[in-house]
Amino acid sequence: MLAKVFSSALLGIDAALVEVEVDLAAGLPSFTVVGLPDASVKESRERVKAAIQNSGLDFPLRRITVNLAPADLRKEGSAYDLPMAVGILSATGAVPGAQLPMVVILGELSLDGRVKPVKGALSSALAAQRAGMQSLLVPRDNALEAAVVDGITVYAVDTLPQVVEWLTGRLSLEPVQVDLAAAFAASPAAAVDFAEVKGQAQVKRALEVAAAGGHNLLMLGSPGAGKSMLARRLTTILPVMTLAEAIETTRVHSVAGLTDGRTALVTTRPFRAPHHTISDVGLIGGGAVPMPGEVSLAHHGVLFLDELPEFKRHVLEVLRQPLEDGVVTIARAAMSVTFPARLTLVAAMNPCPCGHRGDPEKPCTCTPLDVKKYLGRISGPLLDRIDIHIDVPPVQYRDLATEAPAESSASIRSRVNAARARQQQRYAAEGIFCNAQMLPKHLRMYCQLETMGQRLLEAAMGRLGLSARGYDRVLKVARTIADLAGADHILPEHLAEAIQYRSLDRDRWS
Repeated sequence: MLAKVFSSALLGIDAALVEVEVDLAAGLPSFTVVGLPDASVKESRERVKAAIQNSGLDFPLRRITVNLAPADLRKEGSAYDLPMAVGILSATGAVPGAQLPMVVILGELSLDGRVKPVKGALSSALAAQRAGMQSLLVPRDNALEAAVVDGITVYAVDTLPQVVEWLTGRLSLEPVQVDLAAAFAASPAAAVDFAEVKGQAQVKRALEVAAAGGHNLLMLGSPGAGKSMLARRLTTILPVMTLAEAIETTRVHSVAGLTDGRTALVTTRPFRAPHHTISDVGLIGGGAVPMPGEVSLAHHGVLFLDELPEFKRHVLEVLRQPLEDGVVTIARAAMSVTFPARLTLVAAMNPCPCGHRGDPEKPCTCTPLDVKKYLGRISGPLLDRIDIHIDVPPVQYRDLATEAPAESSASIRSRVNAARARQQQRYAAEGIFCNAQMLPKHLRMYCQLETMGQRLLEAAMGRLGLSARGYDRVLKVARTIADLAGADHILPEHLAEAIQYRSLDRDRWS
């Protein structure tokens, strides 16, 4: 007997349909899985056999061959347990095969027949929709994220007997539905707020500019100045996620196994803060079967690198592609996978090894050679990809002791939203949505300078030694400052503020 069940395989954050073909033949009892399975798929044989028997169903003592097609696509993970079990039961006649051609099935089986959650349910639902399938059977913990996809009916299952009862028509399952408006409304309130930050008005302004234009930012200051505190509040002033952004972010987190099953979508912008001991694979992604790294998990959110010079140099250098292109491409002998990585990078560092260089209260104990070596850990090409450099001075007592309320995140976000709205209207036909994504052709169209502005920028390039990329960064930041001011054109004052955010290009940093 031959039976066929549909499942899916993950390739990056995308999914492709997989045909699980089951053949029962005469001969000594055996269970063989072919079709380029990895070790976890091969182990499915024992789980499937035990789950069928412990669910009170008959496991055939025949020669069982399971083929996962297409055979040239590597299969990994435990999501094939449930479709294998259904295929075996269909081949024995215990499950009718009438519905199977239009159903995609995912799920890991425990030894007692319970169905456990798997990774990438949202991507699998999108693949099933594109293939024109009617239904999707998934574990209950994966049902909400899969139900976000229109055009396919999602059913949540808990046990293997429940799946058999549904396929035989003896049990009716209610389709899982998601109210997207309610999902966004139920987003947890931010635990932090800019109103809690005392002083640091200039740094708050720089963070506002970064949020309004999607710019990368580097904060430089002594320990205890509030760099980490400020960085953790950046997500509270970024625009609310759109549905498309939430779906794409959820796909990345689902593939990484970070979704909790209680919410349909990731509706708050992610904030990732890896330790400086992280490897390049942990940061950028990779592995034998490529998985997303921290830069992809921060997609549409913030990646915070504290103590930037402490990161290994080769780890920092792999950031160049995602910061420039917004994607990470991982090539292997058998495959090439692309993960999205459109993020805002926020980095923080001390001005010297001891951290007190420039501090008016605490003397610096570092020699000029120590400072030069410390700052030399960050390459020029990486600094060129960071739009805004801002000094974070120590907080003064008068700022800490004041009872005057600071501006809230909600107030700052309103200005950021207005600036982003101007950018979305401007770039509606360009395929980009913020100033940081402008290409050279966009700079020529939307960042034209008057004579005074041209002279100002020419003088700044001569004094700061800006590279061509640094020149572009200044124009992009100036365009954002103009948007925050509601101006149609970049004025000299906008350009002057943008130039002051290139402090690391001064001679003392070369």
